[in-house]
Amino acid sequence: MTQENSATTPMLKQYISIKGEYPDAILFFRLGDFYEMFYEDAQVASKILDIALTARNKGEAKPVPLCGVPYHACQPYIAKLLAAGKKVAICEQVEDPKLAKGVVRREVVRVVTPGVVLDENVLETAKPNYVASVVKEGEHFYFSALDISTGEFLASPALALNDCFNELAKLNPKEILWEEEIDFFKNNFSETLFTVVSGKNSKPEQILKDYILFTQKQAPAHIREIQLYSANSHLILDEACQKNLELESLLHLLDATQTPMGGRKLRQWLLYSLLDIAAICARQKAVQTLLDDFFLQQSLQKAFSSINDLERIVARVSLGSANARDLAALGGSLQALPGLAGPLEKREGLLGNVEPLTGFEPLAQKIAETLVEAPPLALKEGGLIRAGVNAELDELRQISGSGKSFIATLEEKERRATGISSLKIRFNQVFGYYIEVTHTHREKIPVHYIRKQTLVNAERYITPELKEYEEKVLGAEEKIERIEYALFLQLRDAAKEWGTKIQKAADQIAILDALLSLAGSAQKNRWVCPQMISENRLRIEGGRHPIVEAFSKDRFVPNDIEMDGEKNRFLMITGPNMAGKSTVMRQTALIVILAQMGSFVPAAGAQVGIVDKIFTRVGASDRLSKGESTFMVEMVETAHILKEATPKSLVVVDEVGRGTSTYDGVAIAWAVAEYLHTHVRAKTLFATHYHELIELASACEGMQNFNIAVKEWNDKIVFLHKLVPGGTSRSYGVEVAKLAGLPAEVIVRAKEILADWEHFAKRNRADQLSLFAQNKTETPEPDWIKELKATDINRLTPLQALEFLSYLKSKLD
Repeated sequence: MTQENSATTPMLKQYISIKGEYPDAILFFRLGDFYEMFYEDAQVASKILDIALTARNKGEAKPVPLCGVPYHACQPYIAKLLAAGKKVAICEQVEDPKLAKGVVRREVVRVVTPGVVLDENVLETAKPNYVASVVKEGEHFYFSALDISTGEFLASPALALNDCFNELAKLNPKEILWEEEIDFFKNNFSETLFTVVSGKNSKPEQILKDYILFTQKQAPAHIREIQLYSANSHLILDEACQKNLELESLLHLLDATQTPMGGRKLRQWLLYSLLDIAAICARQKAVQTLLDDFFLQQSLQKAFSSINDLERIVARVSLGSANARDLAALGGSLQALPGLAGPLEKREGLLGNVEPLTGFEPLAQKIAETLVEAPPLALKEGGLIRAGVNAELDELRQISGSGKSFIATLEEKERRATGISSLKIRFNQVFGYYIEVTHTHREKIPVHYIRKQTLVNAERYITPELKEYEEKVLGAEEKIERIEYALFLQLRDAAKEWGTKIQKAADQIAILDALLSLAGSAQKNRWVCPQMISENRLRIEGGRHPIVEAFSKDRFVPNDIEMDGEKNRFLMITGPNMAGKSTVMRQTALIVILAQMGSFVPAAGAQVGIVDKIFTRVGASDRLSKGESTFMVEMVETAHILKEATPKSLVVVDEVGRGTSTYDGVAIAWAVAEYLHTHVRAKTLFATHYHELIELASACEGMQNFNIAVKEWNDKIVFLHKLVPGGTSRSYGVEVAKLAGLPAEVIVRAKEILADWEHFAKRNRADQLSLFAQNKTETPEPDWIKELKATDINRLTPLQALEFLSYLKSKLD
């Protein structure tokens, strides 16, 4: 804890006072050309930033830990602290040190946190940067999210815990504000900064507004109206689905956008796919328009190449942090807009109205006429403003610019007058202009020379004429810097007035860029436009996995899928590992997502009925830090699906029950499949190694058996990657183990053990099936009659038929 003592200086007392107002932030305390950190802040920051930790008042009993960074190059250091989950309070000198009486007055001018950062070197270009707030009322959760870098402001109605969690997983906020700790969120967003705020029962959007005011010390003009939305208004993808389907990889494949706004828009479309057929078809029509017009594609691409991140530039302009390069980038971007608006005027189905892209000529011209072509980053050191903008500025520049010729003339004049050929006139920040003469010529120094400094080999002098010139030139340079900065502020204020109009243009640019990216993906990858239908049906002809196909060196084997709400509601898929079960199932889900975002899809043809939710139960993972084993995670995810899925959902289950014993696993998988089929009635792709489950299809109308074809040849297996009707009675686990390189003796022994187990399983097969298929009525039929009814004798081998007949006879006896 930072404490004062009798030796604490007035400056440190000021530091301690300000630090007390921002206890959870690293305080960057401006001292001259550095931001200094003291006490605990210095100890923490020096380790994160890998900079030297020194001390103030070293000779005292308790020296003050100290470290610092240059103020003009502070951004990389701030970025490191933010990446470490820290906040930074920027404390500036708010009065001229020359005019200050006592300690210079200082104030915190902004607080930088991971959720409210504006630095383009910290922000990810094609990703939003949200700070979210969560409020719990009873069993419901309310949340809001704001991206200060773009002005986007979202809010939701009451949500259940899981729905709130899924929305936060989509938005991936860098910081979450809450009034009370909610362990569920803290456990699941371990890399997110959590900030406790005061104000019980506040609305989450008000919490965010207050937080922005606290961190920015002003109410930003670029924050847009709150966009109220419901999670149910878009295709619901829970957190497991986002991860299991590798949507980030899909986005990377899709994203050929040229502007940051377009990249963020495409991400939004993917994570929030549509439910309205008319809206989907409108987006498809726009993509087709671009595909049909090569010259339009070329025109848009050319215009996009000159457009910068307008949304984030507007944010920095609004908050007063934009520099001259930001404004130059803004001006260049606005100059490119006519190149967009012109080609679009006669194209229906894209924007409809190009008006938001027009009318920026006055601002673009003002920026171009005011700023130099390549302005510097520093705002108070001159070099920003063009000649001809301000008459006084031009005159002062002429005075300042004549310095070199004046100094050269004066230097030659003094050499002739003194006879000292080595005499030099120089300048530095400490002494200003001076005449330097070596000790060899000391006897030749005129009496009007005034000595300023003695060096080892030379003396430095000044004359009345040189002093007069110095005051004139340095005064001009100070005025130049002051006038240029004032002119820049006027220009930035003028740009601020255009903020809302620029934001509307940026949104239209984002839409166009995202559409062009979708058209490019369709063209490059030979994707087709899916037919969106109102029926609860899914038909995919020659479907392909977009990511696997893009990165595979081999020819991708396409597959057909046909599902509806009745006869083909549930596909039970069997087959060995590596055969391609997961690929077929995941590509089906990805094709649905792509279709409902308005994209073309990787298939020869597709009919897609609107899906309300997609759920996946894929792979094995644990959460040991939360006390959850692999099997527990599997069961939690399965329970979530059984609770939340509807008849209009698509469910992808890739193995259930593998995390426990074989008999438990088969029993759980059987029961889950029955429940999905009978109670949930969602379109379901259910992959399993338990080939016992193929028996379910004979008793469950709407369930069909499929398998991934495998060819056996010379004691080897060949994966055909083709989904075909019918079940399989083999898992081919030993063959896959052989392919993986297990030692030959292990493979031989495994085959021996497998043969013994299969023989044992055949003898007990009927009893197991009787257990699984047992009717729960109070007066059940005899087991053997039910088993006889359920048995497809056409599927039995002669040996199996004899064994089954022997079993039935034993029951009769």
